[in-house]
Amino acid sequence: MTGDLRVPLRGDQPVIIRGISSFLVISKAFEKFPLLIETDTDEIVQGVYPGDLIIVSAPEGGEVLPALYLLEMVRTYHLPVIALPKTHPAGKRLSYVVSAAEKIEMRCDIKRGTHPEQHLLCSADEFTGMMLFADGDDLVIENPRPGISISHVQWDPAFTENE
Repeated sequence: MTGDLRVPLRGDQPVIIRGISSFLVISKAFEKFPLLIETDTDEIVQGVYPGDLIIVSAPEGGEVLPALYLLEMVRTYHLPVIALPKTHPAGKRLSYVVSAAEKIEMRCDIKRGTHPEQHLLCSADEFTGMMLFADGDDLVIENPRPGISISHVQWDPAFTENE
């Protein structure tokens, strides 16, 4: 695959990029908010701005629904993100990881959940080197990898509580 890909972003409907064994769920932030990144020694506050991307990576694949919930926890509810120490054993058990930034690079050579830097996101090798960012109403994928497929998700996280 040569050249950048441009994918229309349809309102709040996430985009899924699938490879053979993993996937990414992508959406834009719609409002400005402080993203708290908790490490073992520090609390980092990073601004997220309308148009920044929020990307959930599932390096081993799995169900899409947990990735959508994680996306909403950051995009809608602005929950803090935890960055584990690089030697923490839980890193290898994380099925889903998230980043929020203007541009996010997919990397397979970093440990899951251990990077407070939001411009990097752990992914499977089939996405490594791809750089994603929003340009107006388009998702731009620089260095798209061969064999990826792209679709939109009809997603409505609303619920009704009944007595």
